[in-house]
Amino acid sequence: MTPRALQYAFRRHLGQTPMEYLRSVRLHRAHAELRNAVPAAGVTVTAIATAWGFGHPGRFAAAYRRTFGCSPSDTLKRPPEGPDLPRLFP
Repeated sequence: MTPRALQYAFRRHLGQTPMEYLRSVRLHRAHAELRNAVPAAGVTVTAIATAWGFGHPGRFAAAYRRTFGCSPSDTLKRPPEGPDLPRLFP
């Protein structure tokens, strides 16, 4: 199977490219971590974004806002909601 055939099959099966899928998984995992973080413990949006592979905080914030409808800092400021297990397929 060629790489292109694999990408095509992946997109046909999941409705997105492998890179789109990876970005979505990383965004959802970062979202779960932000929801459960305690800002008083020194947790920052930048630290969480970096931990999930986002090298540019501004791009992370823009993608986060498009996906979740609020800024990552707003999510971080909310009280923790208890354990939030990230789904494998967001």
